[in-house]
Amino acid sequence: MAEEFTIRPLESRDEFLQCVALQHETWGEDFEERVPPSILQVTQKVGGVAAGAFDAEGRMVGFVFGISGVREGRPVHWSDMLAVRDGVQSQGLGRRLKAYQRAILLDHGIEVAYWTYDPLEAGNANFNINRLAAYPVEYVPNMYGHVPGKLHAGLTTDRFVVEWQLRHPRVEAALAGTPPAESAAAAGTPIVNTELVEGIAVPRVLELPEAAMVRVEIPEDIQRVKRESIESARSWREITQRACLHYMERGHQVLGFQRDIEAHRCFYVLKQL
Repeated sequence: MAEEFTIRPLESRDEFLQCVALQHETWGEDFEERVPPSILQVTQKVGGVAAGAFDAEGRMVGFVFGISGVREGRPVHWSDMLAVRDGVQSQGLGRRLKAYQRAILLDHGIEVAYWTYDPLEAGNANFNINRLAAYPVEYVPNMYGHVPGKLHAGLTTDRFVVEWQLRHPRVEAALAGTPPAESAAAAGTPIVNTELVEGIAVPRVLELPEAAMVRVEIPEDIQRVKRESIESARSWREITQRACLHYMERGHQVLGFQRDIEAHRCFYVLKQL
């Protein structure tokens, strides 16, 4: 039986410090991009979101943080951090935190949110696209440059910029448990950046075909790949970057994400609009 959690704004000094501690727990003690208590506190005063999920004992088990501003003349939100503590994951708490964030932003008159994630992180891709209907709209090579620490070690900090249209019906459907149709409709479409070698998908520089719909493969677990072979991880980065930039620059959009659990393979679905 799933635990009961309360989601609400961070209020006290102790809660702000719990949030900082959870940042370290999630991303490592050498994580240099942590948000300090003072910023967590003032963010809420100017339309931002700094909210936590608390268990029955009042312990923080997750949080969401973001700042609000103006882009092209309209109010927008940049969702900077989302974390759920080990031990309470796979209970839908991440989606609940994002749904809470969405409700707060809509109350503030904000209808679009952005954030970034590593395109090679299959878990994040599945969560963003299939659980939230938040879609990558831009691929930025090495967005943050060299960032010290184990989290980013060995790879360039390529990122997808995600756009979340808060009032779109597909967002409401995804939050209710219905993933985008494109995530299930691309079987048989060409896979453009890998080939099978003894049954294992290997990134390869292939000729990128002209097609209305394509799939770009990423590893099931890039962190495991990094541990086993940093050169293999770098190859995944290079080939995935090339394929995504090629198609997105030609009008394709990421509209789905597939996970083949039995084959241990994962694919972005890109469709020309």
